[in-house]
Amino acid sequence: MQLDLAAVCGPEFPPGFVSHRCTAAGKTGHSVTHFGRAMYGLNIDTFCANSSSAKGRVERAHLTLQDRLVKELRLRDICTVEAANAYAPSFIAAYNARFAKPPRGAFDAHRPLRDDEDLDRLMTWRETRRVTKALTVQYDRVMYLLEDTPANRGLIHRYIDVWEYPDGHIEIRADGLVLPCRQYDRLADIDQGAVIEHKHLAHVLRVAQALQAQRDNRRISGSPSRTNQGKPVREKERLPGTKKQREFTRADLDETILQFAQQPEPSSTPGQRSARTR
Repeated sequence: MQLDLAAVCGPEFPPGFVSHRCTAAGKTGHSVTHFGRAMYGLNIDTFCANSSSAKGRVERAHLTLQDRLVKELRLRDICTVEAANAYAPSFIAAYNARFAKPPRGAFDAHRPLRDDEDLDRLMTWRETRRVTKALTVQYDRVMYLLEDTPANRGLIHRYIDVWEYPDGHIEIRADGLVLPCRQYDRLADIDQGAVIEHKHLAHVLRVAQALQAQRDNRRISGSPSRTNQGKPVREKERLPGTKKQREFTRADLDETILQFAQQPEPSSTPGQRSARTR
């Protein structure tokens, strides 16, 4: 779940935020949670509901919201995210009119967002990764190759930061600087046009495609940017008959080659070219 501060707080932000302890889950690698780091960057103090009375109030509020909101959505036949977002303002207004209580004081402690505060940067999903001797960093089954410079060689065996923005953009950072890099996706697929274009390698590429169809293509990261882009949530269990890339053996390769050897060669039209070469 991704927290949209602009939608929750509006154009202004509170000086403090009270939440259940489980709300701030997800370690970043520096003994700080993603939620706590974002609140610290916005200069918002976080207070956890540690006492029994505070936990009871949080649980009762969650139960009321979850119970009423689900029923209201069902009564209105709302089954899409867009329709639920359109209905949210009216539900919040009706809920506050029934359950909200006036504050003890009339002073408004909310503050506007400063010009130097970038929400997209502060709300990034950040992980730490170790730089190998080959100047590579592994993240979400993608290998990032850093440039071979004296400064980058000083990062070998050090832990640096991987920033993933809400739109899926990835940045490799160290000491506050963005490091230029090239990436190699371990889950990349062979393009069908390449199979048609490379006649001498067509058989090899078709074998590789068959093995890729048996590969477990789930990403490791559970970052909120995937949900923000509309991508499906990572399945807990892999599909039946699939394997991780390192689990494939020589027997799997021989079996795939034998299957293609027993199939007739596909007929090709003379002079046919792929769209890539036009």
